[in-house]
Amino acid sequence: MWQLQNAVRHYPWGSHTVIPELLGSPSPADRPHAELWMGAHPDEPSVRSDGVPLDKAIAGEPELLLGSEVLERFGVRLPFLMKVLAAEKPVSLQAHPTAEQAEAGFAAEEAAGVPRDDPTRTFRDPFHKPEMLVALTEVEALCGFRPVEESLHCLAKLQVPELKPTIAALARGGLRSVIPQLLALPADQRDVLVSEVARAAAGFVAAHDPEFINTYRWAAALAETYPGDPGVVISLMCNHLRLAPGEAVFLPAGNLHAYLCGAGVEVMASSDNVLRGGLTGKHVDLAALIEVLDFSDGRVPVLRPVLGPGGLRYPVPVEEFDLTHCQLGDQVGTLTTRGPQLVLCTEGTAVLSTAGDELTLPKGTSAFVPAGTPVSARGPAVLYRVTTNLS
Repeated sequence: MWQLQNAVRHYPWGSHTVIPELLGSPSPADRPHAELWMGAHPDEPSVRSDGVPLDKAIAGEPELLLGSEVLERFGVRLPFLMKVLAAEKPVSLQAHPTAEQAEAGFAAEEAAGVPRDDPTRTFRDPFHKPEMLVALTEVEALCGFRPVEESLHCLAKLQVPELKPTIAALARGGLRSVIPQLLALPADQRDVLVSEVARAAAGFVAAHDPEFINTYRWAAALAETYPGDPGVVISLMCNHLRLAPGEAVFLPAGNLHAYLCGAGVEVMASSDNVLRGGLTGKHVDLAALIEVLDFSDGRVPVLRPVLGPGGLRYPVPVEEFDLTHCQLGDQVGTLTTRGPQLVLCTEGTAVLSTAGDELTLPKGTSAFVPAGTPVSARGPAVLYRVTTNLS
């Protein structure tokens, strides 16, 4: 097993405190720290303590590090990616493709010769990206479309004349009609619509009207950061989720979502395919987004962990990843799994032991454990452990 050196991504929406404090760096930092990546994705692979990038190490010894079961199912690649995500400002509205959509989209852009680092590139790899976020702090998020009848009421209550075409499209053709209409609006119409929606929403917040107050508060705030962005109006039609620490949300392919604020441990299939739909200055591929989006409406469940081997497990319906929250005391516990493991320490100091090795993980550090390696751990510490979910 090896301790890992992990990369931080510095997006404008990131926190100046959460990841620096986790890593023991000066806080507040001089620039935002948005994501801490742990894994073997070729765009940002972790580096083992022997200096070898994890993706290169796996390519050199795939069966030893991944195990035959993972190798047969997923090929020569670590199928999961772990991150710490810390949002001080809202992350863009986005969705992720299915495996089939990702494979087809990636092949098409490769054939067209679109460079993988081109800002207009949509599919950066041929893999899907189901994901789950477990809250470390309170997290607020937009997640999937709320029931259509509720969205109609939320929009109509604002009494904004410019919203009449939106309300009519939603009532007549549902979400599949109204979302493309909003995203395709000319810039001048967008500007007026968003500013009027924000003004009306702020009025209800100022009047302390409790109905939709959190939805309206965020719409007004988002309009300040992203004036003229149709994502502000789309946010009124999304479920607003508030996660307490330890609660989680699972996001399947096609789910339109945005993390508004807060920090969590994010686990996903190892992919960087993001199709943006608003609240962003980056490229929006409208045609690809509409093809990928799941337009079904309804509530999104909050996930709570169940007791499993090694700690509290968050069950998800995918094969690529399985996450466990491990609360370690002074007694030795077992962390052995059939598949490879990434282990992150978020509190205290953990000591991992194998037959011939011992590794100390202070807060903010992580390790890679090869498939099937008998490993035990002691604390006091809090660990997040991700492995595969093959039955």
